[in-house]
Amino acid sequence: MTFGATIKDEITKDYNNVLEDLISLNAYLKFGSEVSNDKIIIMLENASATRWIFKLLKNNYNAPVILTMRTIKRFKERNLYILEVKEKIDIILSDINNLTNNILEGSSEEKIAFLKGLFIACGSINDPKKNLYHLEFLIKDKQDAELVNKILLSLNLNSKVLKRDKEYMVYVKQAEHISDFIKCLGAINALFYFEDIRIYKDHKNMVNRLNNCEQANVEKSLKSSQIVLENIKYLEDNNLLILFDKRRREIIEYKKKYPDTSLAQLAEIITLETDKPITKSGINHHFRKINELVNKKKN
Repeated sequence: MTFGATIKDEITKDYNNVLEDLISLNAYLKFGSEVSNDKIIIMLENASATRWIFKLLKNNYNAPVILTMRTIKRFKERNLYILEVKEKIDIILSDINNLTNNILEGSSEEKIAFLKGLFIACGSINDPKKNLYHLEFLIKDKQDAELVNKILLSLNLNSKVLKRDKEYMVYVKQAEHISDFIKCLGAINALFYFEDIRIYKDHKNMVNRLNNCEQANVEKSLKSSQIVLENIKYLEDNNLLILFDKRRREIIEYKKKYPDTSLAQLAEIITLETDKPITKSGINHHFRKINELVNKKKN
């Protein structure tokens, strides 16, 4: 079972108040069924979603629902559940139209109920273990896609619309917004799973960034150290060390003695062995003055 299917399985085991459940049902019927003037046909592979729709149809419309189950053996064996409604179609169609026309003015709870039915009908979410975070809804009509996008934006879920072949995709990419969406649906188990994976990936990325920064700092330190040693050799080859005072020549000797040390390590060694305190910035100051003299002599 995919991660999206797991969420659908979880949220269709719960029921809300009568109005919110009716909104979820009508949203599903609009985007996930074949509706005509004489019948409604619904086809699902999720048993929990099938029971959820069957119960809501009976509770809200008291209409006879014909349930048929077929076994599909393409690629892997799975069940296909077919629900068929042939009565009170005009009432159901009226409710669907009223929902579409008024949902943007509805409360946050009503919008979330709408998104619940929509997600069960045509939504999917990537497993967070994959490289990309991705929530999407595939919708046939452009106007409907724009309506869904406005609802998501009104709930501070940063969504966008993209034309894709003969359909429109409304999608969300930010992990925190996808997490908020799962929370809105009330899929607590799926939310914990999503957040656990997200925290692990964020921690792993942070460790990688720190390692990269550390490696970059090491490379920078080695390059700086090599420049210092080259400057010292130039001074020696050109008999220029006499231009410096005793303290600076002493620091040069320690750098030659400990060529691979960092500025901080070299400062600590000199302080301990000479009993003359010096800091990392003090060492750097001396090396900068040496570099200035060498560049001046070379130019």
